[in-house]
Amino acid sequence: MGGLQRLENRLEQMISGAFARAFRSAVQPVEIAAALQRECDNNAQILSRDRRLVPNDFHVELSATDLDRLAPYDSALADDLVRQLRDHADEQSYVFPGPVTIGFDPADDLTTGRFRIRSRAQAKVTSDATATQVGRARAFLEVNGTRHPLQPPSLVVGRGTDADLRINDPGVSRRHVEFFVTGGGSRGIAIEVHDLGSTNGMLVDGHRISATGLRDGSEVRIGNTTLVVRILEDR
Repeated sequence: MGGLQRLENRLEQMISGAFARAFRSAVQPVEIAAALQRECDNNAQILSRDRRLVPNDFHVELSATDLDRLAPYDSALADDLVRQLRDHADEQSYVFPGPVTIGFDPADDLTTGRFRIRSRAQAKVTSDATATQVGRARAFLEVNGTRHPLQPPSLVVGRGTDADLRINDPGVSRRHVEFFVTGGGSRGIAIEVHDLGSTNGMLVDGHRISATGLRDGSEVRIGNTTLVVRILEDR
């Protein structure tokens, strides 16, 4: 029995066939599962001979009618779809850069029975900063929905365990860039970013550069990850 058939059988058993009846004339769960697998296949990036990077953040867009029908079962369906994707990844030697998430969103331009998948590779981001440090910071980095304080003297960003801010992105070097923070008080905060001899370099606001000053809203892209600088006004 194929993986998609096993998924469909599990769903029907889990909710006593209610899902199958509700979706008889609309989007079928097995169709979504197959589309998610194709999304991985079509966006796989070669890391090595035996490993390929695939997206891990998925959004399934549906018509309002289909979304309403799905609502009672969306959490259970998402859990099963994640398991199905992980099984597919194991079979194909795919690597996810972070936790796999699947969400369901409305789309006004879609009619009943139609859907589309949007995806992106979103690296897991970790640091040793505490919630208190984040709350008190006057400058910080926004990375994949998380905030990380920028405090003097500097912050090293990379994939290695010795980096202050660790990003699980294969395009990021172990020590990729360093943010230097100076000033404060009446002088305000000054922030610079320097490439640390990384393999893939960095882009600052779309321009390849090795070192530069930054302002509020500056975007620093390393690998497949974008870091946005935020500087708060003086309190």
